[in-house]
Amino acid sequence: QVQLVESGGGLVQPGGSLRLSCAASMYIFSLNAMGWYRQVPGKQRELVAVITTGGRINYGDSGKGRFTLSRDNAKNTVYLQMNSLKPEDTAVYYCYAAYDGGAIDGEHDYWGQGTQVTVSS
Repeated sequence: QVQLVESGGGLVQPGGSLRLSCAASMYIFSLNAMGWYRQVPGKQRELVAVITTGGRINYGDSGKGRFTLSRDNAKNTVYLQMNSLKPEDTAVYYCYAAYDGGAIDGEHDYWGQGTQVTVSS
């Protein structure tokens, strides 16, 4: 079982920046994947950025060039730096992890509780 705790959301003006944090309950080095999705009110959850084993990062189209995913293995934490925020970035942002139990179990998905990001003047 993997627990994920997000923080860093809040209100920000258009053009501003936020950094989201997600702390995991285990060594994130051992996870198969970790990153962020978001859910716009009334719409489906969508990919923001995910890093997989080997260090490859996949960015969703909406955040490319503005959002950056990073990690601190010593703190078991991943970060999402969001710059040049737009009103359409308003959403609940969810931390995500995939883990296969050290290859002794099938891969399972885990989700944080979500943190609200609101971009408005």
